[in-house]
Amino acid sequence: MLVAGALLASASCVTSGAGGEVAAELLRSRLEERHAPCAHVLLAPRQRVEAALPASRRAAWRDVAPRRVASDGFAVRRVGDTLVITAQGTRGLVYGAGWYLRNGARPLRYDSAPAQPVRLTQIGYRAKNNSYDAWTLAMFRRRIEDFALWGASGVQVIAPVSDDDATSPLFPAPPLETLRGIGVLAHRLGIDFALYYPNLRDYETQEERSAELERFRALLGELPQVDALYVPGGDPGHATPDRLFPLVAAEAAALRARNPAATVWISTQGFDAAGLDAFYAQLARRPRWLTGIFAGPQTRDPVAVQRRHVPVGYQLLLYPDIAHTMHAQVPVDRWSPAFALTEGREPINPRPRAMQELFTRLAPDNGGFVTYSEGVNDDVNQFLWFRMGWDPTVKLDAFARAYATTFIGDPAAAQALFALEDNWTGDPAANTGIDATLRLVDGLVPAAWADWRVDALRYRAVYDAIVRHRLIAARAREAAARAAPDAASARALLAEADPTPVSALRTRLFTLAERLWKGARLQLSVKRYGATSIERGANLDRVDVDLNDRVWIERQLATHSPAQLADYARAKEGALYDDLGDPWNAPHLVRGSSPLADPLRFHGAVEGIADRTPNDGWRMSWISYAESLYDAPLRLHYTGLDPKRRYRLVATYAGEDYWLPMRLVANGGIELHPPLDRTTNPMTVDIPIPAAATRGGTLDLAWTRPAGMGGSGRGHQVAETWLIPEPLSGERK
Repeated sequence: MLVAGALLASASCVTSGAGGEVAAELLRSRLEERHAPCAHVLLAPRQRVEAALPASRRAAWRDVAPRRVASDGFAVRRVGDTLVITAQGTRGLVYGAGWYLRNGARPLRYDSAPAQPVRLTQIGYRAKNNSYDAWTLAMFRRRIEDFALWGASGVQVIAPVSDDDATSPLFPAPPLETLRGIGVLAHRLGIDFALYYPNLRDYETQEERSAELERFRALLGELPQVDALYVPGGDPGHATPDRLFPLVAAEAAALRARNPAATVWISTQGFDAAGLDAFYAQLARRPRWLTGIFAGPQTRDPVAVQRRHVPVGYQLLLYPDIAHTMHAQVPVDRWSPAFALTEGREPINPRPRAMQELFTRLAPDNGGFVTYSEGVNDDVNQFLWFRMGWDPTVKLDAFARAYATTFIGDPAAAQALFALEDNWTGDPAANTGIDATLRLVDGLVPAAWADWRVDALRYRAVYDAIVRHRLIAARAREAAARAAPDAASARALLAEADPTPVSALRTRLFTLAERLWKGARLQLSVKRYGATSIERGANLDRVDVDLNDRVWIERQLATHSPAQLADYARAKEGALYDDLGDPWNAPHLVRGSSPLADPLRFHGAVEGIADRTPNDGWRMSWISYAESLYDAPLRLHYTGLDPKRRYRLVATYAGEDYWLPMRLVANGGIELHPPLDRTTNPMTVDIPIPAAATRGGTLDLAWTRPAGMGGSGRGHQVAETWLIPEPLSGERK
């Protein structure tokens, strides 16, 4: 790493040969802003190095010059007191400049090339984005330069025809103007400019198809050269494969009329089982215009299954969701409902270990990736994917040190990336590491040039600490209220304020939110910063939400005493209770496959959170739920049941406002109810269990949604259950 005094002072020692000007300018400016020392560095294409060296050094260069440099790679050689960074062109030289910024002048002989040829990320200049819709081109220039310095092969922009508002009140410039500028910035650095173009109609008629093709051609005419086209099968879009493939073939022809080398990709997203079979049938025809497919969220088949359907000669790319924590492709495993309710789906989310596990599981036998991002909340994950795409063996510690020193200037920030990921492990009330993480982040000493990233780490650390201490206090208030002698005392206990440290932390949080808005246009509030919704990263608006059942209890106190509310789990009746959305209070939930073996959770239970809060009068146990994806069942398993007793199941069906009919089966063959629609949210069902189902002392329950459907795979959600034994003859209820 570059440290003060390690090398010769002054960034003016960076020079270039013909063709190396862009990379040299970029390296020089980054060193100057950091007042960093440097050796004498020469950046030049391989064929131009000798001419750029003094005559006295040319023979020495010929002795050490690399025989070849990979098309996307670079080589480093020491020639006297000059460090030569060479490549085939601008792109490789920018990669070499990034290597130098992270590593300094050692080693003195080094050759490097990426393991995966496609290493892109998506930029959404659209209203739903949590930051980019408020960015200027100057901000995008910095961002795209960072991407290139860390090994990105290009950027992908979302066309202004997506399932989004046509404009955003935060746009500093019209969409096409900004997209054009992004394309120019990418090409200046030698990296690709790719287009994500959804086809949003049915395309039953030739008139529809022709109109879409004309829209596509018009857009191409407004943009710089497009190097790759990515068309999703869905999310958004819903055209059937037999209509979509011919349309994309025509779009591919229009694109290649402008850029014969352009690649064309299509995704499996959104299709139901029949649609996916039809998609594979189209692939089997081996369309000549197609480069390959990309495997992303909202796809029924795991990546390994998709890979088996890709004919030889076509490529497969990943389209991993690195931005979201729940209701997403890669949910945080066993995430506390308190975090899900407050910090939400799109928080600042460094997940280095989870991202490495995901990459390791999915990356073999593909050509790279386009990371699906919604702004800057996933910044750590973003840069880790760039490094893993370059070198799949990269060590997380080494990556974290490079990130910390490059963007924050304090190597201690490396540990904060792992500590913040660990904050989300287990019950926050019991996780004392959350307080230790805050102390670690508070102890960071960022360099004078450090950017918004240090504030992002601080914001998350402060928010986690607020959740922890508010949750401890909320649980204590609720427990005291349930034990209170009367309703008035219970209400008074529930109304007690949060502990004193929370107020100071809350003040800090709002200050950091303001700094992140100014530094990165991160929209952490709908009202304050113009975020489109809570779900789109605006978790500042949830910091004060109740973390207990205060409102529900207060309403119940109108007709019940505190003592009557104390046994919600119905323990006195011998009930076996599961709060299915609470990972530490669902003893009978069958979790299924592990996140390590099944990171996309095709075969395991997934926790989620409804679009409600306890302040709406919903219980915490209703707001959080468990579900499974696509055709996989959500299962409960009971043992040690009394074979002589009859049982009944009481269940709360609650969750998102989006749901599907659910069928409930016991022991694989006893239907307890046919596909049942949720008529209210929440809805309670009370179901007798046939004696035959529990005669062996065990019971399996399985909920399924209609088979073969596509989309997100979600929609069958169960919030809580009681398995209640009926009294034997002669026993009192």
